[in-house]
Amino acid sequence: MGTLINIAQFIMGLSLLIILHELGHFLPAKWFKTRVEKFYLFFDFAPFNSLFKITRGGTEYGIGWLPLGGYVKIAGMVDESMDTESLKNEPQPWEFRSKPAWQRLIIMLGGVTVNFLLGIFIFSMMLWQYGEVRIPTASLQNGLALDSVLINQGFQQGDNIVRLGDKPFTYVDPGAFMQAVILDNTQEITILRNGQQQTIQLPANISQILTQQNPGKSALMLPRYPFFVNGLAAGNPAEKAGIQKGDRIISIDGQPTQFFDEFGPLARKKKGQAVTIGVLRGQDILALPLTLTEDGLIGARPQAEGLFPIERSKYSLLAAFPAGYHMATDFLGNQLRAFGQMFRGKIGVKENLGGLISIGKLYGSEWDWEKFWTMTANLSLILAFMNLLPIPALDGGYVVFLLWEVITRRRVSDKFMERAVTLGFFLLLGLMIFANGLDIWKTFIK
Repeated sequence: MGTLINIAQFIMGLSLLIILHELGHFLPAKWFKTRVEKFYLFFDFAPFNSLFKITRGGTEYGIGWLPLGGYVKIAGMVDESMDTESLKNEPQPWEFRSKPAWQRLIIMLGGVTVNFLLGIFIFSMMLWQYGEVRIPTASLQNGLALDSVLINQGFQQGDNIVRLGDKPFTYVDPGAFMQAVILDNTQEITILRNGQQQTIQLPANISQILTQQNPGKSALMLPRYPFFVNGLAAGNPAEKAGIQKGDRIISIDGQPTQFFDEFGPLARKKKGQAVTIGVLRGQDILALPLTLTEDGLIGARPQAEGLFPIERSKYSLLAAFPAGYHMATDFLGNQLRAFGQMFRGKIGVKENLGGLISIGKLYGSEWDWEKFWTMTANLSLILAFMNLLPIPALDGGYVVFLLWEVITRRRVSDKFMERAVTLGFFLLLGLMIFANGLDIWKTFIK
């Protein structure tokens, strides 16, 4: 069920972004009286062609079988369809190539503009609807539960991070930690351990260590809290053993698990085995036998709400938009810096480059609207950035040629555009095969 929810969220988010991106091209093309021959969600390449299609107003609207994107086919434009028959004839008034350069530039920039504005809009609406949730580090009584990659660098479970370099670490924020360490090259971390401040010096190659051992994970650090059961998955070991909502799990095979983060590693070592779970129910301590799943799970969901302090800042509709703009630009800025680190070899490419499977996993296996819209906003901004790359067959490639035309007043020939788009198409195809091949290797083979 979790996998189906994950796939459904991914398809829904991706479809929304594709349709709105293509509308960004479609609407200005119509405004400038340019004929749009096709508007497609997903690709309809042979051999299967369209799953659905309908023609209205001279435009064929459809859904393709290959969920790798979408497109609008604009008359008189060299695009990924490689349909160049119309270019053999004289330009017609309704064709893309007949329009002034400034109109063609607006049509080509429409998609990325929509993606960028959509990211800002979603962030703004989320701040207005949900506010901004933050967990103050100063009020964490039990410190932090830390990922193994940090434990290997000298941290201990229950440490509380006080400063990143000379900047205070006021709220539990894995993203701020990763930004400071990977992008800002912060190596000195001040922690609070057993009431005493200590300094941990990270190695010079910490960027590679974090991105190779912890790619794509958001749970680098979480508040530490006891394992109170908040819910049970039907038919799973915990329910069959008689564990109830509100129980506190305190041990596994006699080994104490005072906090939730202590239970998982012990359970994974005994996956598929029969164990005894120690449970505190009211004043009674129970020993309940069960057999762990093959993944080392019992099917019990922990309660986190109310066990550590949360601050939720509310935003008015008017205040939400500038705050959403800053969230979007900060996210894009960090993505650009991360790509720069990747090209300089400070961040591993294989560990952090992914295709459809990697993107889909980010949505999660539970339907959470707040997480769904966060991921969709992030993905919209990433699509805006990726489509602006100066690669022929992407929007950014066309923009480069159009800017050249505007500046020099010399138009790039249709024949040159055809060759450039063909080269760009095969370059993108190679990148897609590489990224999705990495996904398959990491998911099913590694």
